Amino acid sequence: MPSPYRAIFDAPGTRAFSAAGFIGRLPLAMMGIGIVTMISQLTGRYGLAGALSATVALSAAVIGPQISRLVDRHGQRKVLRPATLVALFAVTGLLVAAKLELADWTLFVFAAGVGCVPSLGSMIRSRWVWVYQTDPRKLHTAYSFESVVDEACFIFGPIVSIGLSTAWFPEAGPLLAALFLAVGTFWLTGQRATEPVPHPREHHAKGSALKSPGLQVLVLTFVATGTIFGAVDVVTVAFAEAEGHKSAASLVLAVYALGSCLAGVVFGLLHLKGPAARRWLLGVCAMAVSMIPLQLVGNLPFLAVALFVAGLSIAPTMVTTMALVEQHVPRAKLTEGMTWTSTGLAVGIALGSSASGWVIDAAGADAGYSVPGVAGIAAVAVAFLGYRRLKRPVPQRGGAHEHAAHGTGERPERIADAAPDAVA
Repeated sequence: MPSPYRAIFDAPGTRAFSAAGFIGRLPLAMMGIGIVTMISQLTGRYGLAGALSATVALSAAVIGPQISRLVDRHGQRKVLRPATLVALFAVTGLLVAAKLELADWTLFVFAAGVGCVPSLGSMIRSRWVWVYQTDPRKLHTAYSFESVVDEACFIFGPIVSIGLSTAWFPEAGPLLAALFLAVGTFWLTGQRATEPVPHPREHHAKGSALKSPGLQVLVLTFVATGTIFGAVDVVTVAFAEAEGHKSAASLVLAVYALGSCLAGVVFGLLHLKGPAARRWLLGVCAMAVSMIPLQLVGNLPFLAVALFVAGLSIAPTMVTTMALVEQHVPRAKLTEGMTWTSTGLAVGIALGSSASGWVIDAAGADAGYSVPGVAGIAAVAVAFLGYRRLKRPVPQRGGAHEHAAHGTGERPERIADAAPDAVA
């Protein structure tokens, strides 16, 4: 591992919470596709399978920021464990209802409950901020590392979920995803030394973190970005099927994620200067431009190359987005702010999946790539219109020193252990 990446793990506890975060995030990439595979095998009804998967995604988009808001107020351990138990109960109910062939409405009720799955990616990133809040260079590297972890989850998660559900039994994919969620969450919340201390009550202004004008720009842009992702996934499967090699779609999409993964590794090694907002705008533009070659694809090898190049702009843009969230959201609402970006992506993925499916049915797989092309234009338009808002960060409050000064009840040695570079 290059030295900048080794350096971020020098602080005590960082290896453990990062490992727990990886395990706990695998369900993000496994649950939706696992439900589709399970329902399609048990009932043969792809429409029902897709609707249940969309229900999970939209439920998580609504519930996720509320869970993260509670985390900012009460801490990760007190909130994540009950929320995870609710999600595990819902997954169990969904598997049993599907196996027993209960009424469709019961499936949708349990699918909505699965949306209580917490956004562990936001929890891990908030821990990195807590540890390295006064070291922007290490924080940049940590954000890049977490972006690579995200991509790794989306490379391996669907393969494992689909493989188990088809090789063992239909419920195997969602069942393993639930197991990963339980292990990751309870392992993470058992690590108290690196858990961000809840901020004093006076730091929690009324209302949502989404009141921040800068965060509004980021979330709207991420809706368009998520539309790109959702559309690319669906159209690539349809295109591969039209070419007579549907099974190759997973490999082509893995190449897309691999491009992002490699770019994230390199981006974390760079020591960039200048405004983060400018880098973010360039990243959004690069994502939009990378959609142009997709309009010209004629075969799967060319598509794989085009998607690899398109993936190169994803991780750097995501990393810069998290840095901007930190600048534009009060520290007392940081976890919620990071989760709102995930919500924007989830909404966009749902839009992209449905819109591209409609275009494919109407005009064929080749025309489907027009959807991510239009979404890229929309992302650029929102980014340019909102760029001025991103140049005005909000004043930050609630660092380690301020926590101690306001009497959080935490022992000073815990704060020192959690963020040695921040309070040395």
